[in-house]
Amino acid sequence: MSPKPPLTLIALGLLLAAAIILATGMGFLAIAPLEVIQVLWAKARGVGIAADINPTFPFVVMEVRLPRILAAAIVGGGLAVAGAVFQAILLNPLADPYTLGVSSGAAFGASLALVLSILGITVSPLVSVPLFAFAGAMATLAAVFALAAPDGRLSSNTLILSGVIVAAILSAGIGFIKYLADEQVGVIIFWLMGSFVGKTWHDVALTAIFVLPGLLVMLYFARDLNIMALGGRTADTLGVDSRRVKKILLVCASLMTAICVSVSGIIGFVGLIVPHLLRLVLGPDNRLLIPACFFGGAILLLTADTITRAWLPTELPIGVLTSLIGGPFFCYIFRKKQLGQRS
Repeated sequence: MSPKPPLTLIALGLLLAAAIILATGMGFLAIAPLEVIQVLWAKARGVGIAADINPTFPFVVMEVRLPRILAAAIVGGGLAVAGAVFQAILLNPLADPYTLGVSSGAAFGASLALVLSILGITVSPLVSVPLFAFAGAMATLAAVFALAAPDGRLSSNTLILSGVIVAAILSAGIGFIKYLADEQVGVIIFWLMGSFVGKTWHDVALTAIFVLPGLLVMLYFARDLNIMALGGRTADTLGVDSRRVKKILLVCASLMTAICVSVSGIIGFVGLIVPHLLRLVLGPDNRLLIPACFFGGAILLLTADTITRAWLPTELPIGVLTSLIGGPFFCYIFRKKQLGQRS
């Protein structure tokens, strides 16, 4: 690997670290970046805060803002990596957890867990929501594949169309769940629009436990993804078991999506925008693209969350903002793909 890729990843990592520090200091109570660093350094060393720092700063940084910021970064990175893997497997720039219906399936499962907990039927939402979200994501993925390839022949365009159909059905199911929630429907509606309000260190740990190992698995198979891009027969000739790799990565990407959705709600198009832009800049090598997508997705979603939290007069659900940005971008990619096929 040439010297350029490591430098690119280092630059993205430093940019993410800077974004985290700047975002932590932004809000109703402004904190200078140097003071944020001093608080973090003191907490890491387990020593007291300097006397010249406002005594409320450590609580604001460590208990209010940093958990939300880290959760947004990890979720953004996880969704972007999942999108990159879906696009690499299907060889289609329009594929991502949102367009394939995986996010909607996870949202349906999580919404079902929420309404059951409201009715007092299941255990704590901290346990049931991630489990139901994963079950919903996997069931949706199975349904999409069964609808798209009943004879075993898989077309990426048919797969995306099937994802849209299944997502529409799940949308109706979510509407029914809202009806069952009755007076508590506001909890589900706010959650479905996507938000990082009130995130705690538990949410950070939950996403990190699943997203970071999932990232390592995808990095392990990044070379196989490169070979699979040459075609199934070529990959089999070179010793890559395409079916096995696809199954592992699809389950892994779906698990990452499910965990992210269970923490943040539906946040669409992050997995579409980030891999596409970075592929234009860095090329198609998944050994570089996958880690770059993690950093890029983290930066994008953290920036969007900071805008809604610190800049806008009223906090806008993060899923609404990403959809406003991603919808036109999806149209652009779709139109470009159409023109490319005609030429």
